Amino acid sequence: MEIHLFKRLLKIAPILVLLFVIADHAIFGQQNYTPPAIRFGSVTDIGSEEMDRDLMELTIPQLETLYKEGKYTAVQVTQWYLDRIARYDHVYRAVLHVDAAEALKTAAAEDLAAIKGGKGYKRGPLWGVPIVIKANTSVKGLVTSDGWYGYVIPGHELVAPADATIVAKLRAAGVIILGQTNMPDFAASDTNFSSVFGRTGNAYDVRFSPGGSSGGTVTAVTANFALFGNGTDTGNSIRMPAGTSCVVGLFPTRGLVSIAGIHPLDWLRDNTGPIARNVTDAALALDVMAGPDPKDPRTMESTSKAQPAPYTSYLKTDALKGKRFGVPAFIVKTTAEPGDQGPLLQKTTREMFMKAIDRLRSAGATVVFDDELLPNDFAKLCDAVNTQPYVGEGTENFLRDYGPGEYHTFAEYATAVGTPIPGFLRGVTGAPPGTKSSAPRILESDPQAETTYWEPLRKALAAYNEAFDRFHLDGLVYPALQMPPNDETIPLREGRRSDGPHSNTAWVDPIGVPAVVVPAGFYDNGLPFGLELAGKRWRDGDLLGWAFAYEQATKFRKPPVLTDKR
Repeated sequence: MEIHLFKRLLKIAPILVLLFVIADHAIFGQQNYTPPAIRFGSVTDIGSEEMDRDLMELTIPQLETLYKEGKYTAVQVTQWYLDRIARYDHVYRAVLHVDAAEALKTAAAEDLAAIKGGKGYKRGPLWGVPIVIKANTSVKGLVTSDGWYGYVIPGHELVAPADATIVAKLRAAGVIILGQTNMPDFAASDTNFSSVFGRTGNAYDVRFSPGGSSGGTVTAVTANFALFGNGTDTGNSIRMPAGTSCVVGLFPTRGLVSIAGIHPLDWLRDNTGPIARNVTDAALALDVMAGPDPKDPRTMESTSKAQPAPYTSYLKTDALKGKRFGVPAFIVKTTAEPGDQGPLLQKTTREMFMKAIDRLRSAGATVVFDDELLPNDFAKLCDAVNTQPYVGEGTENFLRDYGPGEYHTFAEYATAVGTPIPGFLRGVTGAPPGTKSSAPRILESDPQAETTYWEPLRKALAAYNEAFDRFHLDGLVYPALQMPPNDETIPLREGRRSDGPHSNTAWVDPIGVPAVVVPAGFYDNGLPFGLELAGKRWRDGDLLGWAFAYEQATKFRKPPVLTDKR
């Protein structure tokens, strides 16, 4: 009995030491403390080469197997990711804030709980999975910078009083949060320049853009700084950057996943979803993130309308067989015509897209091109869904619930800091051309809401569904970007930095239909091309199944070769 107890104490001793070190630092240490690289587990001395071989490009199911076999502890795995961030991220600038002490503390606590629980211990579905969180998503105790310097002013930081709903769900499932990813100010850019943290580079070539606004998350995930992370998407901000970086980016049906606790850009268009290196991990993350939340009323119908979880049950290699996909006409135009919406498709990108179509057909799908299939008129219908008058309502509600003690309204921020939050977040600027900017309105009580928002939304959704019926479609397929990732070291003109890359996929957001981007090849310069698939509302399981079948048939994912030299 005494010998058995002694062996158990020896096994947990390093965990207890690490917990003591972190607790001691919390009381006496410096704010910028970096925890020591403590590694331990059932294997007493694991070489770095073996860990690199086991953990590089690791999937969630593979990590679960390693944990069950006792090869690695959660602390070891967490430290491996922290070491990669420390080695490489000074070049790529993907992780705005590394929360190393808290990550190791969480990992050590999970290891200790597993040891104490013995053979009967039940791990959560994402137990010990190191992830990153986008900087506009509230993590209790951390600054929700939203990429903007105004939220990190010393003494006036927007410190989150609580976790966003998805963060709370992910924590409950067992994740380890490594830190927060960089993003452009307020998520309002196609590239990833932040007034807080500067520029994030593409992991395949740091000179090139990873896209925005979830460029920090896609660079972190594709560089193997984490297993997955969350992105947010108001116009294209999960899907477009996923297409630049050879990762899977999922925009769920709006209402499947709560956005409560995420700083809004435009709450009626905003969405959040997982960014992962493969479809299986994205599906596992969605299982945890999805579901109704009273704090986000749009999620309350998800229980009755969404396809049932687990989403991994839809992942079949033959999911594309017999399926019929349409190509939206307005997205694939290469020459301009009057009334065109968005940027034209560049020639090199069209060539990549046509190769991807060939692979879809080889996997058993039919792909339909027709000039009448969602032409320019459809894009105009989506643009007519006017959310601008209600933008301020979303930001005000966020500050009310997730602002720091010092301010919970626009007015309180301006009083405390001495300068206002920018007008476009208050809904007082940026009205559609030809209209006068007006004071923010409340959607639920606005007498004009029917003509401003609800009726245009119904018309756009009806046109979308009618195209599916008329052309007998299961889904849509199109390029995730209209162009290759751009070299940001080359200014466009007049000294301005390059402001791409651009997509023509913002129409997804106002109508809230699900869409997913999968790796679909590489340009001649080694930068990725991404393919986007879209489906009908609440058919997220089917969508993931198609993405999985394409992924398994092509296997285009390959990791970037990183440099630690600037």
